Amino acid sequence: MKKNFILSALILLAIFSSCSGGKKEPEKAKPVIIAYVAGFNGLVDVSKISPDKITHINYAFVDVQGGKAFLTNEATDTVNFRKLNELKKVNPDLKIFISVGGWTWSKNFSDAVLTAEGQKTFAKSAVEIMHKYNLDGVDIDWEYPAIEGDAGNVFRPEDKQNYTLMFAAIKAELDALEKTTEKKYLLTTAVGGFQKFVDNTEMDKAQQYLDYINIMSYDTQSSDTAVHHTNLLASDKYSPSNSADLAVKAFNKAGVPMEKLVMGIAFYGRMYQLKKGASEGIGDAVDKQIEGKGYTFIKDSLVNKNEYYRYWDEAAQAPFLFNFYKGTFLTYDDEESVTAKCEYVKTNGMAGVMFWEYSSDPKEYLLNAINAALK
Repeated sequence: MKKNFILSALILLAIFSSCSGGKKEPEKAKPVIIAYVAGFNGLVDVSKISPDKITHINYAFVDVQGGKAFLTNEATDTVNFRKLNELKKVNPDLKIFISVGGWTWSKNFSDAVLTAEGQKTFAKSAVEIMHKYNLDGVDIDWEYPAIEGDAGNVFRPEDKQNYTLMFAAIKAELDALEKTTEKKYLLTTAVGGFQKFVDNTEMDKAQQYLDYINIMSYDTQSSDTAVHHTNLLASDKYSPSNSADLAVKAFNKAGVPMEKLVMGIAFYGRMYQLKKGASEGIGDAVDKQIEGKGYTFIKDSLVNKNEYYRYWDEAAQAPFLFNFYKGTFLTYDDEESVTAKCEYVKTNGMAGVMFWEYSSDPKEYLLNAINAALK
C-alpha cells in the first residue's frame, strides 16, 4: 500500500510539473532586419538579394498622385513584385511591403490626407495595391509632415493631426481586409531622425496604429561643416552633434515603445570637398558635396587606399575617411559602426534595424555584419 501511495504521488508530481513548472517562457521576438529595395531604378535583380539574411523588404517607392497611392512605374513594379514574392520560397517568413512616398514623392501627401474623405481614399488605394500584388504590408515614408522636405513639397500645420488620422484610416482598411483573407498585414513608417520631426507629429497617438517605426538615423549632414551623417552617438569633435541615440530617445520620450523602434543604417556614404586648409577632416569647413558611393565601393576602393585614410571617432562610434592631399571627407557606416548599432538595439530592447539601400552594398559586407551581430 505504501509503495502504491508513493508511486501515485510521484506520478501526480510529474503531471503537475509538466503542466506548470515545465512551461517554457515565451520566446522573445527576433530582431527585424528591414531592407529598402529601390524599385524606382527599374527592374530589381532579385538574384542579388539574400532572403535568408533579412526579415522584411520595403519596396521603394509608390508615388502619391490625385490623392491616391499610384504606381508610376507600373510596368516594372509589377514584375518586381512577382519576383520579390518568389524569394519567399527561400524564406517563407519574409514580409514584403510597398513603401509610399520617399524624398522625391512626398509632395502630395498633405493634400491627399487633408480631409477624412481624403484619408479614406488614400488608405484604400494603398491597401488595394498591396493586396492586388499579394504583399504583406504598407510602409509610409512621408518626408515630412508639417515641415518642408524636398523643395516645392506641400506642407501645412494640419499635417500634424492628419499624419495620425492617415494611419488610423490605413489600419482600418487593413483590419477589414484581414477579415476576408484571414492573413495578418502590417503597417509601418519611416521617420526623420531629428527632434523637429517629433515636434511636428503626434507619435504617441500614431504609434498605436503602427507595427514598426523606422528611424532614418542618417542624412544628418551639414552644408558647411564636415560631420558624421549616420553616427550612433554624439561626437565630441564638433557641436552640436546629432546622433541615432538622440533620435531614439526623442521618439521614446514622445511615447513610442522601444519594441516598436527600428534603427536606421546607411549602406552609402556622403562625400565632401573641403575648403582649403582642411587638416582634420571631421569638423573642417565644407566647400561642396560630391558623390559618396555605396559601401562595397567605399570598402573595396577607398578605405586606406589612394590616400583615403580611415579614422574612428570613439565618442560617436562612427568611421570617416579623410584625404588630406585632395581635401576630401567621407562619412559612412562600416562593419564596426554597424555592430555597435546592433548592440545598442539589443541592449535597449529595440525592434531591430533597417537599411537604405540594398543595392549600395552588393557584396553584403554590412548585411553580413548585421546578421553576425543580431543572430
